[in-house]
Amino acid sequence: MLAAALASLLPVHGAAAQTAAVDREVAEDPPAETDVDAGAPPVELETVQVTGTRVKGGTVPSPVVVLDAERIREEGFHDLGEVVRSIPQNFTGGQNPGVTSGNLAGAGLANQNITGGSSLNLRGLGPDATLTLLNGRRMAYGTAVQAVDISAIPVEAVSRVEIVADGASAIYGSDAVAGVGNVVLKREYEGVTLGARYGAATEGGLGTREYTATAGTTWGSGGLIATYKSASVDPIRAADRDYTARLVPPTSIYPGSELGSALLSLHQSIGSRVEFTLDALRTRREQSYDFFLLGMNTHATPRTTTSFVAPAIEVFLANDWSLSAGAALGRDRHRQYQVRQNLGNGASVLQLDECYCNESRVYEMSAEGPVASLAAGEARIAVGVGYRNNEFTQFNHITARPATHGSDGSRFAYAELDVPLVSTANARAGIERLAMTAAVRGEDYDTFGSVTTPKLGLIYGPTGDVTFRASTGRSFKAPTLFERNYMSFVQLEAPPYFGGTGFPADASAMYFGGGNPDLEAERARTWSASMAFHPRALPGFEAELSWFHIDFTNRVKQPITVASQALRDPVYRQFITDAPSAEMQQRAIELADGFYNRTGLPYDPAKVVALIDGRNLNASRQTARGVDLSGSWRFTAGAGELTLRGAASWMESTEQMRAGESHRDLAGTLFNPPKLRARAGAVWDLGGFTASTFANYSDGVTDTAADRKGGSFTTLDMTLRYAIGRRNEAGAGMQFELTAQNLFNRAPPLFTPLRDYAPPYDSTNYSPVGRYLSLSVSRQF
Repeated sequence: MLAAALASLLPVHGAAAQTAAVDREVAEDPPAETDVDAGAPPVELETVQVTGTRVKGGTVPSPVVVLDAERIREEGFHDLGEVVRSIPQNFTGGQNPGVTSGNLAGAGLANQNITGGSSLNLRGLGPDATLTLLNGRRMAYGTAVQAVDISAIPVEAVSRVEIVADGASAIYGSDAVAGVGNVVLKREYEGVTLGARYGAATEGGLGTREYTATAGTTWGSGGLIATYKSASVDPIRAADRDYTARLVPPTSIYPGSELGSALLSLHQSIGSRVEFTLDALRTRREQSYDFFLLGMNTHATPRTTTSFVAPAIEVFLANDWSLSAGAALGRDRHRQYQVRQNLGNGASVLQLDECYCNESRVYEMSAEGPVASLAAGEARIAVGVGYRNNEFTQFNHITARPATHGSDGSRFAYAELDVPLVSTANARAGIERLAMTAAVRGEDYDTFGSVTTPKLGLIYGPTGDVTFRASTGRSFKAPTLFERNYMSFVQLEAPPYFGGTGFPADASAMYFGGGNPDLEAERARTWSASMAFHPRALPGFEAELSWFHIDFTNRVKQPITVASQALRDPVYRQFITDAPSAEMQQRAIELADGFYNRTGLPYDPAKVVALIDGRNLNASRQTARGVDLSGSWRFTAGAGELTLRGAASWMESTEQMRAGESHRDLAGTLFNPPKLRARAGAVWDLGGFTASTFANYSDGVTDTAADRKGGSFTTLDMTLRYAIGRRNEAGAGMQFELTAQNLFNRAPPLFTPLRDYAPPYDSTNYSPVGRYLSLSVSRQF
């Protein structure tokens, strides 16, 4: 069959739990679905669409990481946050529950826990530079940094996760600078499955109670799957770990949370040529955590509610053409509620009650089909038009009015061409496969005008054992609505507040911070190349080596991430004006939305020794380049099967804040991705029994302030799973799973924080959880 012939030429891409990303599937050879009852009637599709292309069954010239449901289970992952944190190409900073809240350590606005969710952050370029999709549709942004919570999607409903770690703006539009992650839901599911999981960290905290229910059915013309998840997690207190015991109680180093998440996915054929689909998600997460700052304890109990609905209709026309129309409507409401407590007398004051409110609307029409019949197959094209609008409001519930509001809309059109030049139908010596792809997207923004982003790709297979891929393109990203519209302010403090020493007692320092309405759009040039080895003489073995390069210009940056060190750290020197003139000070005050004198003394321009400009700005350049390596080998071992697989990513990244200035290293420094991350291990299957063990490695990072590199971080995970699958056996449909993460209880590498109330480890790279054990039980009916 054509699908089988093509599959023999394709590599496995990925990390952690890779599986082949099949470029072209047809109805004669549909992909297997591990959760479908063998007796269920299949719903056949004419083609399968792979993330990274709009052409159905099209080729993808970029490496694709694919993690299917079975391999997610094999490695003991229970939510998609764990899944994406295991991928070496992904930075574990950004929005993740283990990252310190409140920016206490000075990791920056984008590197802190706000919602308790987990975001994709490919190459460490920020959660706003990686696009997250659900069944190919955009979800709503979250909070101020446009982090999409991928862990809100119940893993029980997930068929696979596909990640393209390459610029994809020509395919999907803004945000896909570092790449795109697409969560593909199960299409067919028969029966009802109930599950429960209990776990805890052996050093204390993180007590977990999780309950899931998944139900689905199929019928001759359609099917649906619905799932609900309820999870409760206890916080980890600083007192639970020796290395954080010095922090003032009741400081938390990992938040407690309560989660309820429901998902529905439906597909229904209407006659023989029309299909309707609907995906809907609703999730609510409440957190509880404490941190100590300025002599007061802050108790935070934020709540995040996310809603998503995406209806679509597809019409199958003559000559293998199809026409589709759809919408994706998303809403994210994060209510940040903080009470400041005086630990001495117990008095409490409401400090913060704000909503970070995001709404998203996307409407799109597209067509796809063949345009020419070539010797190697059909050349196909996908075209589309649409409109997208995002709205952000920071609403202050204390004052009962918005503190920040912004919106932006764009009209877009795109075209993508997939041209097979050589295939098994016309192969020749030295060329068994050759294909070319080209895509272009135009967008017209309300705020930034028009932009065009192209991408070209090439796939070449000299033999059935090797495949080469290459792509080059441009990407575009608008600054976040928060970065542009956040209230600007001028704050007057005594110099020691910003780390200054040796100044007169009556001296003051002026800090100018907040949003910047003059920010320009961000742009990037990207390229990638890969070589995949899949020898026919060694079935079950696949490996891939990839190179990538991202050249980001006008990247929006927060220039000063640790305001308390602004007058001490030489890195911030370029943003400070000594002895600013009275005119310069007055200009800053006039531009700001508010002026706050916190010195306790009358404002005297002559006493201001420094003006610190901490507003968001467009950096001159940020680059990321490196190498990814992945591989897997599945073979018979005794009475069972053994799979060896692993992945590693090595990266260099730098930034240049202003033209003509020197570049500063990012990768390998505190609160940035390590230069090397890897995950490798083995899975053994014997009947209903599965055992897996995987090692995780993160290189050490350098504390630039102390000029000292910390140690590396290596942990070992193990999972044992037993499934009773025969229906005539007692307990049929039961599954038992025991998972141990960080089996040897490795503590994170330590450093000396700049603030005495900050944890002494880099929470963006290393976890304080330690050894975590969990037991899961499920029953399918």
